[in-house]
Amino acid sequence: MPSERLVVCASHSPGKERDVEHIYGRQFRSALAAAAEEVRRFDPDIVVLFGGDHRRAFRHVVPAFGVALSASILAEGGHPAGDLDVPSSLARRLCDHLLSTGFDIAACRDIALDHAFAQPIRDLLGELTAKPVIPVAVNCATAPLPTARRVADFAAEVGRFLDGVDQRVLLIGTGGLSHSPPSLEVDTYDLSDEDRARIIAEGMADARNKIRPDWDAEVLEAMSAWDLDALIRLVDAAHARAGAGANEVRTWLAAGAAGGGRPVTPLVYEPVPEWITGMAVATSA
Repeated sequence: MPSERLVVCASHSPGKERDVEHIYGRQFRSALAAAAEEVRRFDPDIVVLFGGDHRRAFRHVVPAFGVALSASILAEGGHPAGDLDVPSSLARRLCDHLLSTGFDIAACRDIALDHAFAQPIRDLLGELTAKPVIPVAVNCATAPLPTARRVADFAAEVGRFLDGVDQRVLLIGTGGLSHSPPSLEVDTYDLSDEDRARIIAEGMADARNKIRPDWDAEVLEAMSAWDLDALIRLVDAAHARAGAGANEVRTWLAAGAAGGGRPVTPLVYEPVPEWITGMAVATSA
């Protein structure tokens, strides 16, 4: 029997972690809590998490797509470091399947991932080890990036693999929508943490003005109708229309395609200048 699948796509932002008093993004937080309740009711057996890397896990070698066989989470945003419960045997089978079907993915061991992966796990599942998670990295940060069509085809193949997995699978896409973090606007591959912090601090005021609600609305409309042709056009134009960070919408495209191309309907959209990001939550439930 093919797996049951729930798709949840949600923006992430370090600003959300810094906003410890929950002053901003209240609509987004409420919708995120509703999505977490959907996840609780669905009670997944495994999670496949499509996330981008902020030039931390992958600096000198940057795969278009990677599947983690083992992984940890960096200490960040007031949270401690921790290991993920990666079902390594299943992840290895996914690697074998993808390689046999023409996708030259990277099999990744002992990689340390940041908030792009940690934030949605904590927000939707509670704890890093609440469920077995297969992290699937999609290059959204360091050019050249995979095209939207290639992302959709890759994720559809992940979905075909899941057809043979008789388990409930939660598919998560994390990142975006429109935003342009100063650290991603710099065309480099090896920033130190100190340089990253300095560049972000110097560019934060300008970044607050780089949210693009018009592009965000088009993406959410295309997701809710699962208009693949429109999504491909929007994703390929993401950087030009909505900033360097908008490239992360590749993970939304991936989660939806792996989920079988069902509509992924927004629960909320809220631009949050204090977090420099157009924040949204969408689900297939």
